[in-house]
Amino acid sequence: MSSKPDTPKNKPASTDLNALSAQWMDMWSEGARAMTDYWGKALPGLTSPFSSPMEHWQKMVHDIADGSLNSQALSEAQLKMWQDSMKLWAGVMANGEANGDTVIQPDRGDRRFRSESWNDGSIFDFMKQSYLLASRYIEDVVGSIEGLDEKRARQIAFYARQYVDAMSPTNFAVTNPDVLNKTIETNGQNLARGLNNMMEDLKKGEGTLKISMTDTDAFELGKNVATTPGEVVYENDLMQLIQYTPSTDKVFKRPLLVIPPWINKFYILDLRPENSYIRWLVDQGHTVFVVSWVNPGAELSDKGFEAYMLEGPIAAMDAIEQATGEKSFNVIGYCLGGTLLSALLAYNKSIGDDRIKSATFFTAMIDFAEPGELGVYIDEMQLEKLEKKMDEQGFLEGADMASAFNMLRSNDLIWSFVINNYLLGKDPAAFDLLYWNSDSTRMPARMHREYLRTMYLENRFKEPGGIVLNGVPIDVNTVDTPSYFLSAIEDHIAPWASTYMGAQLFKGSVKFVLGGSGHIAGVVNPPSANKYCYWTRTGKLLDSGEEWLDGAKRNEGSWWPDWAKWVKRHAGASVVARKPGDGKLKVIEPAPGRYVKLRLDKQKPGKCL
Repeated sequence: MSSKPDTPKNKPASTDLNALSAQWMDMWSEGARAMTDYWGKALPGLTSPFSSPMEHWQKMVHDIADGSLNSQALSEAQLKMWQDSMKLWAGVMANGEANGDTVIQPDRGDRRFRSESWNDGSIFDFMKQSYLLASRYIEDVVGSIEGLDEKRARQIAFYARQYVDAMSPTNFAVTNPDVLNKTIETNGQNLARGLNNMMEDLKKGEGTLKISMTDTDAFELGKNVATTPGEVVYENDLMQLIQYTPSTDKVFKRPLLVIPPWINKFYILDLRPENSYIRWLVDQGHTVFVVSWVNPGAELSDKGFEAYMLEGPIAAMDAIEQATGEKSFNVIGYCLGGTLLSALLAYNKSIGDDRIKSATFFTAMIDFAEPGELGVYIDEMQLEKLEKKMDEQGFLEGADMASAFNMLRSNDLIWSFVINNYLLGKDPAAFDLLYWNSDSTRMPARMHREYLRTMYLENRFKEPGGIVLNGVPIDVNTVDTPSYFLSAIEDHIAPWASTYMGAQLFKGSVKFVLGGSGHIAGVVNPPSANKYCYWTRTGKLLDSGEEWLDGAKRNEGSWWPDWAKWVKRHAGASVVARKPGDGKLKVIEPAPGRYVKLRLDKQKPGKCL
C-alpha cells in the first residue's frame, strides 16, 4: 500500500525543534498572505451582500454622533460595568484566580464557553467573564443612543453585535484553552491543518473565504438525501414539477401541490426518510406534487415576481390537471413560497379561478411591517448598492444570500466553523442539514428587487393594489380560501408575530398554529421525533398574537397530525392511487431532477442549466 505524501493534514508531528520552527515560519508566511486576502476580500462577503463592515462602522459612528446618549442609562451602564469589574478583580487578587463568585454567565443557548476550561476558575474563566462584561457594556451603550429611528437603532445594535461576536476570545488561538491544549497535544499540527483548510476554502471561494460547514462529498441528491421516489413530469425555464410515487393503494382525490421558497432548495422537506415531510405526505395518502425551482443565471435576470407566479404554481396546476384529470387542488406554500401563494389566491379571486380549495402557509409573511432580523439589511442605501451589483451580474449571487442569513446566527454559522476548521484543524462533519444550508441559490435581479422593495422596504404587498401581477391589482384582503397558518415561536426569519398579522388579512376561515423551535426545525418536526410542541386555539383570530397565545392550548409533539386532520376535510374521497406517467404528462427524469442538482460551489459564476 502506498503511503500518503507529507501534506499539512497528515504529516506527523515533528520532535526536531529546528524543523518545527521552520515549519511554523512557513505556516505563518502562508498565513499572512491568506489573512491579507481574508480581510481584504472575504470579510465583506461574510457580512452581507449589501455593504462592507467598514461602511457600516463609519455610518454607525456618524449616527451615534448625530444622536445622543441617554445620560442616565449610560451612567447606569458605566456603574454596573465598574462594580462588576471590581468584583471580578477582587476575586483574582484574593485568590490568584477567578474562582470567587461568578460575576456573569453566558446567555442560555450560548455554546461558545461550554468547555470546562472556561469555567474552572483559571485565567480563561477571567477572560471569559471580562469579555462578557465588555460585551454587555457595549450593548448597553448602543441601547442608550437616542434620536435615531427604530430601524437604524436596530441596525446599529445588529452590527455592534457582529463586532462583539467577532472579538470573542474563543475565536483566537492564544485565548482559547481548547485550541491551546490541542496545539500542545499535536505539536502545532492542528494549526497547520487549519491553515490548509483555510487555503482550500479560499481556493474554493476563488479568493473569498467560503467556510466549509460540512463534508459535501458525503451526500448525493437522490442517493442519501432527497430520496423519496418520484418523477419529474413537467418543466419550464423556472421550475421542474415532481410527482411522487404513491405508497398507498388509495389516495385522496384532490392532489396536493407544495410551493417551496426559491431562496433555497426544496429538499429541506426531504432530507432523510425519517424526517422527510414529503415522504410523510405520500404515506398519508396524498398525491404529492412539488415545485423544484431552477438555480437561475444571468439569462433569467428579467424574471420577476409575476413570472414566478405564472411559470410556477399556475403552470404547475395546469400540469397537475393534465397528469391527474383533477380540476381542484390543495396547496402548501413555505416561506417565500407562502408569500407567492397568497398573491396567487388574490389573483385567482380577481379572475374567478377557484381551483385551490385549501391553502397552507409555513412560516410565511404577508404583512412585512415587522420583518425581524432580516430588516437590518433593508434600507435605501443598502438596496441601491445591492441593485447596482445585481444589475451588473443579472442576479444576486447565492453566496451573498447565504452570508446574509449566516450572519443572523454568526456564532453558530460562522465562528464555530472558524474554530473547528481553522484553529482546531478538524474537518467539518457530514451533516445533511448543513449540506442543504450550504447548497445556495441565486435570485434573478428583477425578482429580488421587486421582493425587497415592494415587501420589505415599502410593505406595499398587503395594500390593495400594492402590486400588480399579469395586469391584475393584487388584494390579499379578498382571499376567502380556507387557510392553515403554521408559524414557529423562535423564528428569526419570519417572526411569528408578523405571520400572525398576515393571517389576519384574509377574510376566510383561518386556523393559526404556533409550533416550537425555529424557521426550519419548527416545520420539519416529524411525529416520530417526539420533539417540541405546538399551540392551537379555536375561534376567530384575536387582535394581537400575544393575546392569542395567552389563551392558546399547548400540545406536545409535532403539529403534523393536527394539519393532517384539518386538510382531510378538503382532500376529497379516496380514489385509486395515481402513478407518475399514468396521465397525459410523461416522465421526463427521476426525482429529484436535474434543476436541484446544480450546486454553485461546483460551478463557475453565471453558469446555469
